[in-house]
Amino acid sequence: MTAAAIATEEGGSTKLGRGLTTVSIMLATIMQALDTTIANVALPHMQGSMSATQDQISWVLTSYIVAAAIMTPPTGYLAARFGRKKLFMVAVAGFTFSSILCGAATSLPEMVLFRLMQGAFGAGLVPLSQAVLLDTYPKEQHGSAMAIWGMGVMLGPILGPTLGGYLTEYYNWRWVFYINVPVGILAFMGIMSFVTETDKKAGLPFDWFGFALLSLSIGALQMMLDRGESQDWFSSTEILIETVLCGVALYMFLVHMFTAKRPFLEPGLFTDRNFAVGLCFIFVIGVVLLATLALLPPFLQQLMGYPVMTAGLVLAPRGVGSMMAMMVVGRLIGRVDVRLLILFGLGMTALSLHQMAGFTTEVSQQTLVVTGIIQGVGLGFIFVPLSTITFATLDPKYRNEGTAMFSLMRNIGSSIGISVMTTMLTQNSQVLHEGLSGALTPFRMALHSPWMPSAWSLDSSVGLAALNQVVTTQATTIAYLDDFTAMMWIVIAVVPLLLLMRGPKATSSAPDIAME
Repeated sequence: MTAAAIATEEGGSTKLGRGLTTVSIMLATIMQALDTTIANVALPHMQGSMSATQDQISWVLTSYIVAAAIMTPPTGYLAARFGRKKLFMVAVAGFTFSSILCGAATSLPEMVLFRLMQGAFGAGLVPLSQAVLLDTYPKEQHGSAMAIWGMGVMLGPILGPTLGGYLTEYYNWRWVFYINVPVGILAFMGIMSFVTETDKKAGLPFDWFGFALLSLSIGALQMMLDRGESQDWFSSTEILIETVLCGVALYMFLVHMFTAKRPFLEPGLFTDRNFAVGLCFIFVIGVVLLATLALLPPFLQQLMGYPVMTAGLVLAPRGVGSMMAMMVVGRLIGRVDVRLLILFGLGMTALSLHQMAGFTTEVSQQTLVVTGIIQGVGLGFIFVPLSTITFATLDPKYRNEGTAMFSLMRNIGSSIGISVMTTMLTQNSQVLHEGLSGALTPFRMALHSPWMPSAWSLDSSVGLAALNQVVTTQATTIAYLDDFTAMMWIVIAVVPLLLLMRGPKATSSAPDIAME
């Protein structure tokens, strides 16, 4: 029986059944996607409440990221072993309960433990929601389904800082977690009522050795990326150990995957060309989306003096651009070559980053909003067609594992993007500061000109401090622009990968999805 037929039985009509299923799983998707960024804004307030240092409070984010990364790959196995609906309900219930515990935490160890739980339960929400939508809608409506799904996945990280800033400023940081409770309850009730169960494979063996190797590799990578900046990267023994562990465990996992009889991940999963190329693309999307969102708030708040709420409101139109793009592109899929839609999205994203590379500390709010909308449109035009074409030719038996890997690559891209761009920002700021300040000597005639502000006098410590502040601001601004330029070239560099993807014929001929 097809998923559409089941939806008809449960919802009274095919359209109604699909609609109720979609609403239910999107609540879960948005809840999880919001939590990737919403807690960042509240960290300073948590630090004060728990009397933690800057290094200690960072574990609130690290614990969640590491747990989510490790538990994403086994989502496919767990769905096949216990049933997708049952796993989905457990994940939503566990995530909601963990959110309550996080909001009630009174000490840092408690918060880290509860965030580990939250990350572990939340890991499967995004891939499970994608798999459910792909099975619920017929092949000709996959574009529209991925457009709906993409709204939740993309809007969550974009709106997270705004919502987190509002809740923290006007209520309490604990509400950053408590807001998940009503959403989680509604999602649980909807999934229980409208999502259809898949067949269970009771005797399915689990490759514990392969899972352990992959978990060790992913966990070490995430720890290295998250703590690298604070530990001065490879000058730290901790980072060196984590890097070696990541490399050795990954190598052993790959050898095991190709030699074991029943490996944790089937090698056949990566033989589909569209899927393999799609993983590369979603990795880049993770880099650009989250790295941009990580760089812009401090740019607006620290360099331009924006309050938290104003910065959030200026960034919010990015989400509006994504929504508009996803509504349009959902209707274009099937009529326009999917690769052309992705190419247009890459072009718009590169254009927005080019505009951001020309920002100054005097940039207008209008320019910020317009640039954000352009980037949102670009990401929307990439994400939806990419999600569709990536799974268009993939064997349905690999769907659970495929959606988990798709989500994992996006998360790893986000972690790497944020770490690399933050490191570049710090290093370039220092180099540029040294270069600019080196040119400001008493022998430079311009510094003795009549138009030179008296506040920048080289003859007093106050004047030198004021001049140093200006140099620091200029150096940091240029470093930000270098990051935006680097991301622009990354987006341009992946364009040739479109030539490796199969065209619309393969997409339109994707096999119908049925549950045996």
